[in-house]
Order: sequence, then structure tokens, then C-alpha cells
Amino acid sequence: MKSAEGEVPDWKELERKYLMRTYVRAPVVLVRGEGARVWDEEGREYLDFVGGIAVNVLGHCHPAVVETIKEQAQTLIHASNLYYTIPQIKLARLLVEHSPFDKVFFCNSGAEAVEGAIKLARKYGKMHLEGAYEIITAENSFHGRTLAALAATGQPELQKPFEPLPEGFRRVEYGDIEAIKRATTRKTCGVMLEPIQGEGGVIVPPPNYLKEVREWCDERGILLILDEVQTGMGRLGKLFGFELYGITPDIATLAKGLGGGFPIGAILAKEKASVFAPRDHASTFGGNPLACAAAYAALKFIIENDIPEKAKRAGERLRRKLRELAQGEGHIREVRGEGLLVGVEFDEDVAPKLSEICLKKGLLVNPVRPKVIRLAPPLIVREREIDEAVEKIREAMREIWR
Repeated sequence: MKSAEGEVPDWKELERKYLMRTYVRAPVVLVRGEGARVWDEEGREYLDFVGGIAVNVLGHCHPAVVETIKEQAQTLIHASNLYYTIPQIKLARLLVEHSPFDKVFFCNSGAEAVEGAIKLARKYGKMHLEGAYEIITAENSFHGRTLAALAATGQPELQKPFEPLPEGFRRVEYGDIEAIKRATTRKTCGVMLEPIQGEGGVIVPPPNYLKEVREWCDERGILLILDEVQTGMGRLGKLFGFELYGITPDIATLAKGLGGGFPIGAILAKEKASVFAPRDHASTFGGNPLACAAAYAALKFIIENDIPEKAKRAGERLRRKLRELAQGEGHIREVRGEGLLVGVEFDEDVAPKLSEICLKKGLLVNPVRPKVIRLAPPLIVREREIDEAVEKIREAMREIWR
């Protein structure tokens, strides 16, 4: 992109000049995407196994989403929730008809969805549990960057700069049902967990853990909230991650993949947990026609084309290839995950360096921990693209361990 004088701007320098320094960005300026690939300003091509952080479930600029956005943008972009709008109602109906939930609230992001779920659980506690307000969450979890979502997050290093944080959260070890039982008191209104901890390094729970948590919540009459922001919309090989474990939460939060690349968040709730009344909660932009039309198009395509099953098969291939890589090259301690949310843990703190080398080789991966890279490609990724990505990781490993 050239200026009026014909010069190409230094976008990285302009970013440093005008934007708050809240991100450490990879040294590329992305300008275009299609399917599982993106291109930078110099025309270099990259295979995208970050997927907008698990957002681009249908890949970049999927025609079903793009055409819908074009049409809706020419019709009605925003009206507010003071009025009925058709895309919002259509999306809510589609979500309810293809889930075990009864009601939906729309917002704009995952953190907002979590905030709303926290409020919903607290009101439930006030109405049905003698004012109980505490929510049990897990160590190593990630629920968002707003104050309450951050307080719920189980990563103290992210919290310290912003203390004191809102109270009302108790953290326990992930995967330990006895820890949840010990932490439950008369003040407890709910338990909030991720089906798989994504930002924490793609940590998969023990096989019966979530079922046992569901049983405990039923026994104590408290709510089970599952944060499906990263794991929902087919990412784990099912439309919702909790389906892998044979349970249904009382409340689930969605965002990321729901909009097929367009920002939207949602709270889904069973009837008993849907305790909001008028003026309890709101969002000016939440559920706007443009976002809901995009999400409706993405969700409809996901359902009609059985994208979760495709993600399941692709994920099996990706993990198999990575385990073969581990056997051949060494240095990989574990390959874990479900569907197309995959973590690769190395035996040294090489994740940032390996990600840099992969970038130079035309592959985007995400170092979420010093030893762990996270792979979350589009759910429409092809077999040859999986093989290509694993080969680039192999090449990067050989540069590190010559």
C-alpha cells in the first residue's frame, strides 16, 4: 500500500508511534488471507496455523461469510437492542436448535461473554443460593482481560499489575475433582472451567473429570459454567467441546469461531440459569445485525457441512504426524489436544525461537508457553497443508538442534 507520494509506509514504525504497546507482534505486516494462508505486504505467503487465535474456523475470507457481510452491510449494520432485528433472532434460534440450551445473550467478545456469565451466576446465587457469589475456577486457566474475567483467570503473573482485583473467585488445580469439593462452601454459586485449557498450553483434563464436576454441581445445586470461547464451534471435533465428555453445562460462553472471523460473543444458558431480567445486562453493539448475519452464515455452513467431523479427522492426522516427528527427531515431550486444538511441548524452552524460525519458513504458530506451541488452524485445513506444516516444524527443529 503506497502513500500519495508513491512511498510504501513503514507500518511497523507507525504502529510503534500510534498504538499502545500491549502486544509483542511478529515482524510481518499481513495484508491478505484466503483459506488457510495469508500474505504479507511484500507478497510472502504463510501457512496459518494460528487461525486468528482459533477464530478463523472456516479459513480466511470464506465466501459464505464474505457474501453475507457484503449483503448485510448494504442493508442494516446497527440498530441497537431497543428494537427487534432479524439476524439476531435467526442466529439465536439456530444456536438453541443445535444445542442443549434454551436462551442466548449476544455480546462482542469472549471476555464480555465471561463477564456476563459471571453476572448470571451471581444473580442465580442471590435468587436461589442464599446470596452465594463465589465461583471456583482452575489454576492455569484463561478467561479474558477485563477485570472480573482476569480475576477468574488462574494465572497470577497476568493479574499482579492490576491488583486489587474483584473478589469472589477461588482457584483450584485443574483436573482435581477433590480440590473442587474442598473449595465448595455456602458462598459457592458455580464452577467455571475450560473443556481444554488453550492459553494454558492445551491442557486436556482427565477422562472423567468434567463428568464428575457436573455430578458435584448437581449434588450441591450450583451452576456449571464452561468457557467454550476457544473450544466451541467445531474446534475439538464436536460443535461444542463439552459434547466430548457427555455432559451439558448450565451456562456456556462462546466467541472466537462463532463469527467466522467477525467479532461476536454469546452466552448460552439453560432455562433454570437464564435469570437476567430487563436492565440486568446489556450491550450497545451486542447482537448487531452485521455480526449476527456473519455468525449465522458461519454457523449454518459449519452445521450443514459437518465441519466438526472434518476437524476431528484433520486433528487426528495432525497429531499422528507430530508424534511421528517426535519419534524421528526427539525433543518433543508431548503432543496433546483434541480436534484442531493441538499443543506441542518440547523438552527445552524453545517455543518462541521455534516460532520465529517457522515464521521465516512461511508457517505461523503460536508459542503459548516457553516449552509449548499451540496449533489452531482453520477447520477446513487440507491434508497436504497439515503435512506441509509438520515438515516446516521439522525443518525449524533441525535448525535449533543441529
